[in-house]
Amino acid sequence: MKTLLRGANVFIGGSFLRTNVLIEDGVIVSLSDSLSVVAEDPSICIVDYSGKYIFPGFVDVHVHFREPGFLYKEDIATGSKAAARGGYTHVFTMPNLNPVPDSIENMNEELKAIHEKAVVKVYPYASITKGEKGGELVCFEELMEYFELLGDNDEDLKGNVHGNVRLAGFSDDGVGVDASDFMLEAMQRIAGLGIISAHCEIKSILGGKNVHDGVLAKELGYKGISSESEWKMVERDLALSKETGCSYHVCHVSTKESVELIRKAKALGIDVTCETGPHYLLLSDEDVLVEVIREGKARENGEACLGADGYKIKYGIGRFKMNPPIRSNEDRKALVEGIKDGTIDMIATDHAPHSTEEKSKGFDGPMGVVGLETAFPVLYTGLVKNEVITLEKLVELMSISPAKRFGLEHGIEVGLPADLTVYDLESEYVIDPDTFASKGRFTPFEGRKVCGKCIATYVDGREVK
Repeated sequence: MKTLLRGANVFIGGSFLRTNVLIEDGVIVSLSDSLSVVAEDPSICIVDYSGKYIFPGFVDVHVHFREPGFLYKEDIATGSKAAARGGYTHVFTMPNLNPVPDSIENMNEELKAIHEKAVVKVYPYASITKGEKGGELVCFEELMEYFELLGDNDEDLKGNVHGNVRLAGFSDDGVGVDASDFMLEAMQRIAGLGIISAHCEIKSILGGKNVHDGVLAKELGYKGISSESEWKMVERDLALSKETGCSYHVCHVSTKESVELIRKAKALGIDVTCETGPHYLLLSDEDVLVEVIREGKARENGEACLGADGYKIKYGIGRFKMNPPIRSNEDRKALVEGIKDGTIDMIATDHAPHSTEEKSKGFDGPMGVVGLETAFPVLYTGLVKNEVITLEKLVELMSISPAKRFGLEHGIEVGLPADLTVYDLESEYVIDPDTFASKGRFTPFEGRKVCGKCIATYVDGREVK
C-alpha cells in the first residue's frame, strides 16, 4: 500500500521543507514537491497535511509502563497509546517492575506484553543489579547475547511494530547504585557492548523525601531533598566512565552542579550524554509554592482552583511530586543553558503514572507524574514560542539526538522506516488529564494553555489509531 502525506512542512536534514512524503510498505520512498506520482498511480492514498508539521517520531529514552507487576498504574497498551498521542514512535521502558527484568526469564514477561500490546516501538531496559536491590550484578553478557539472537532469528517479532527487538541498555532507575565497586564492575563488563543509564541518587545524603531543599520545603516545613544527593553520584560515575570507557547516560538531570560536571566531562572526551525533563525546564519550586498557596486559598474559600480559560483543576498537589524533585529557579536556568549549549543532549519525560488514590496523598504520596501526552506542547509553548530555543532544536532534543545516542536508524529520509508524527502548531487548548490515553492523571501542567496538537502518528507507515 502507498500513502502520500501531502503539503506539510517536513523536518529533513535539520530544517523544514514544504514537501510531500510518499510511504510504501512502511518505508519512506520519496520526498518531493511533485504530485506526478499520483497521476501515475491513482491507487495511492492521499492525506492532506497542508499547513501542518511533520517531524520524525519523538524518541523517549525514559518511561515507566508498569507492566508486568503494576497494571493498575499503567500497562503496555495504555502507555504506548499515550506515547502515540504525544507523537512518540520509540520509547524505552525502565525496569522497576515485578518481576524486575534481570534475567532472560523475567525479561520474557515484558517482551511478551510488548509483542501483544504495543502500538509504538517499545525497547526495554534490563536492570544493573538483581531485583534492583544493589546486592548482585545481573549477567550482562547473557542478556545482550539473548537480544542479539532475538533480533537475528525471531521472525515472529522481527520487523513489526510490536517487535523490532532490542535491548535499550541497563539501568536501576528508581534507585541509584550505591556501591562504587559494583558500578565499576558493571561499567567494565558493559564497555564497548552497551550503555548504562543511571538514576543518580545517594540515599545517605538525600535529606528529605518530599520536595527540593529550597523555598517550598521551608514554607511547608519539610526536610528537603538535597542537590548533592544527585550531583555527587554523577561526579562518581563520570570518573568511572572515564576509567572504563563505558558509554554512560545520566537520567533526569535536575541540578546546576550536575550540568556543570557533565559539561566539563564532555570537554575531557568522556563518553557521556544526559537527559532532563519538561518539568525541570519549565518549573521551579517557587512556581510550585505559588500553586500550593493558590490551591490552599481556594479550598479555604470553598472554591475551585482555576487554570487557564476558567478550567477547574481536578487533580491535587501530588501532580508536582516526582523524583528528582522540581528544583530552584537557578537550577532551572542552568538546565535551559544546558540544552542550548549542547551539554544536555535530549529531553525525556520520565512518564511515571500512579493511581489517583496513590497520588491524592499529595507530597506524601509516591513520586512520579505523566508526560508523554504533554511534552511537546508544553515545550513548544514554553520554549519555542518564547524564543528560548528554535523549533529545529526542540526536534533535535526530542527525536534526533536520543535516536543517535541509542543507535536507532531514524529520521525522515528515503529508505528509512516511516516513523513520523504530524502536528498542528496553530491548535490552542488547555491541558485536561481526563482526555489522556494513559491511566495516569497527574501532570504538573494540568490547566495550562498550550499550542501544538498531535493529529497523527505513523509507525512503520501505519497511522496509530
